[in-house]
Amino acid sequence: MSKSSYHHGNLREALVDAALALVEEKGPAGLTLRAAARKAGVSQAAPYRHFADKETLLAAVAEKGFHNMAAFMREACVPYKDDPLRRLNELGVSYVLFSVQHPNQFRVMFGPEVADKKKHADLHKAAQQTFSLLTQGIADYTGSGQAPAEIKTGKEAALAAWAIVHGLSSLIVDGQLEPIGIKKKDIEQVVRSVLASDQILQSKFVGS
Repeated sequence: MSKSSYHHGNLREALVDAALALVEEKGPAGLTLRAAARKAGVSQAAPYRHFADKETLLAAVAEKGFHNMAAFMREACVPYKDDPLRRLNELGVSYVLFSVQHPNQFRVMFGPEVADKKKHADLHKAAQQTFSLLTQGIADYTGSGQAPAEIKTGKEAALAAWAIVHGLSSLIVDGQLEPIGIKKKDIEQVVRSVLASDQILQSKFVGS
């Protein structure tokens, strides 16, 4: 890092970017403050200006992961602004695809290294904002007149949607689909097939 970058206040951002790159390459276990400093080109003491320990740096990486995931999900929905069901499906598909494309980010975002997100206010906020995309997607669908009347709305429905897409993501990231004959090249097609119909909405979100 150049001295100008440091003096312009970019040290924290540079360290988070360096830490994210290390996590992508080596996983959460491969990250240390010293390694992040080395990759960012700063002194070994520099990270302590912004991060008390490895957990606080990982929390910043997880926060950035949630921002990245949310941006990926929003972009996937852009072509379908007039089709709320397709938009909701794309939210789910893009959640899974982001997780598959960035498995180590996914592991930091949801792993035990930063289990208590409420300890890290910015991370907690980023996670809630990402979850709210599902809540809003369901609200848009149920408010469109296209959804069956019995489908639930709000956080309960979003939680059910999250359980589906997060479960798929975890199975794929942990390599659990290949043993049952689903190849990596077929993952997107399988995910789209699972999420393509509002039957899954009806089966998971219908009230009792």
